[in-house]
Amino acid sequence: MKNHLEHMEDILGQNISGFHEYSLSEPVHLNYVSQNLCDMTGYTKDELLDEQEDKYALLVHPGDRKTYLEFIQNLKSKEQTLTCRYRLMKKQGVFVYVSDTATSRKLADGSMAGDSVLADITDIINENSNLQFLNETIPCGFIRYSCQRQPKISYINRQMMALLRFPQVRDGELDYLELYKEDIFLMIPMEERRKFAKCLKKVYSSSVPVAGEMTLLRCDGTKAHVFGWITKCTNREGIEEFQSVCVDVTARYQAKKEEEINQYLKALTDVYDKIFAYDFAAGTVKCLYSGGSPMFRWLENVSMQMEEATNRWVAGTVISEDRETVLQFFRKFCRKELYTSGEKPPQITYRSQSSDGSVKQYSGIFIKMNETVSFYCCRCLADIQEADALRDENAFLKENMQELVARFTDGVAAFELKDGLVTPLYASENVCGFFGFARDEWIALMEKGATYKDFTAHSGTAYEDFAELLRNGEAEFAYFDLKTQTERKVKAICSQKSQDDSLPRYVMLYHLDAREPAADAGEIAKPAVSIRTFGYFDVFVGEKPIAFRNKKAKELFALLADRRGGYITSEEAIGFLWEDEPVNPVTLSRYRKVALRLKNTLEEYGISEVMETVDGKRRIVTEKVRCDLYDYLSGDEEYAQLFKGSYLNNYSWGENTLAELTGDILY
Repeated sequence: MKNHLEHMEDILGQNISGFHEYSLSEPVHLNYVSQNLCDMTGYTKDELLDEQEDKYALLVHPGDRKTYLEFIQNLKSKEQTLTCRYRLMKKQGVFVYVSDTATSRKLADGSMAGDSVLADITDIINENSNLQFLNETIPCGFIRYSCQRQPKISYINRQMMALLRFPQVRDGELDYLELYKEDIFLMIPMEERRKFAKCLKKVYSSSVPVAGEMTLLRCDGTKAHVFGWITKCTNREGIEEFQSVCVDVTARYQAKKEEEINQYLKALTDVYDKIFAYDFAAGTVKCLYSGGSPMFRWLENVSMQMEEATNRWVAGTVISEDRETVLQFFRKFCRKELYTSGEKPPQITYRSQSSDGSVKQYSGIFIKMNETVSFYCCRCLADIQEADALRDENAFLKENMQELVARFTDGVAAFELKDGLVTPLYASENVCGFFGFARDEWIALMEKGATYKDFTAHSGTAYEDFAELLRNGEAEFAYFDLKTQTERKVKAICSQKSQDDSLPRYVMLYHLDAREPAADAGEIAKPAVSIRTFGYFDVFVGEKPIAFRNKKAKELFALLADRRGGYITSEEAIGFLWEDEPVNPVTLSRYRKVALRLKNTLEEYGISEVMETVDGKRRIVTEKVRCDLYDYLSGDEEYAQLFKGSYLNNYSWGENTLAELTGDILY
């Protein structure tokens, strides 16, 4: 029996974690301590055993001692099993978190004793503390899930449950949490599942965490946008699992999306007269931009019932001959029959009564913004009266072209464009060589015409330059003048394209560089144009400042000055002029308008030669201007004090050059 008891004591001392025995009669003290507890605390049995004092209580962290003493008082009150968590100080000065499970019992003499077992839970507490820190500081959602083909969730924190809006479970209702735990893909929208599966596969195969944004499907059917990361690790049981931490960025995502839509809407207002938002989810239509029309201005940003408002608008404005076609177009849109994958947005042309009572032709287009919202954009085309006037004007031009050329141009050339053919109407003697034709060839060409590509190939002019002329309405070309034996420039002006492309277009050319008498040999010609870049940007012709009517046109000229004679492409210019907008057909069209306005301004002041355009690229001709930046960078002593520390204060992109200039001063 004795050997058996000694064996039991050895089991308790070596294998039962933190085992010790209390005497719960006053004074409470330990009457047995296992070797396991000694190893855990760093104290010997002699240091822990004392019949007059509870030496163990002194090891409990001061902050937890009150909790521990209440635990002992409750334990000694009756026979029971209780558990308490507290921090236990080790002899080395560090503490561990323990879970104390104690069972009290009454002895034969009526006194109380207790047996206690400790479990070291330090790692668990620290892990939970880290998770609590994440919850309190970010806060964030946290989930663990298996590495199966259909991953199952093993843990999900409260923040993640709140993010996914799990409803409270009521009797007889579906438990969404348990449903989601069985298949994590239920919280991923259908269109995102393939992407999520590929992401999990990548994390599993490479064992490298992946971070980014994605969309989650809430239990109420709405979508949340989160930023987070996925990693693969091994849990306590040695089983591989995925862990994800994510932060709710739905508000930021929606704000960014709204900003993008507003920027896009702003760009659309440069092209279209009116813009309406059709919202399938709400079943409403709203006028976002009325273009100042008194008919729609009072309805801006007022939501109306989609079908009723559309029918009233069509019945009240569209002329009777086109009304049914327009109604059918909108009915198909409402039935979602207009959009076809891979095709252009649906468009329609119709005649409608404008606010001034006149009948004008309109072009409309539906632009899909997302799954539920589309913008209907429309703009007014040339009305019937304008088309008739244009037709009469073109007939007059054709009959009197030689007279017009003589009156309004240098008498260089004019030709007609129609049905893909170029037909010369008039040419001065010297211009035939410019186009690469002999005189007799030119006369023959006036009878039969030539295709655009044949004409440009024969002349040596790039087809792209010719296409730009047709697109923008004007372009510049250089040629070698046989008479003066010098290279000269001509400007081409092209009439607008008619709606149905049935009317001919006309092109007239004239010299840009009027020949001026040379200056006296002893006189140094100075540019009449001076540019100020130090401080605020301004341009002067003589003593007179240029009053730019368009801010972006002025900024474009500043950008050319900053390039110091280097060419800048359309794409590069857009990146500076509209920093937050991508290069697309809308911004390219807007840029061409700005460039045209700059060109017109320079021509108005008689200084068009200071800007050169080649293949859509532009540069400033530095030899024809005087600029404080160029003078300062020349290194001449007389210009050394020009720079005072500020440069192009009007424009943020000037900071790069400012940094260079400041570096020159410092070093």
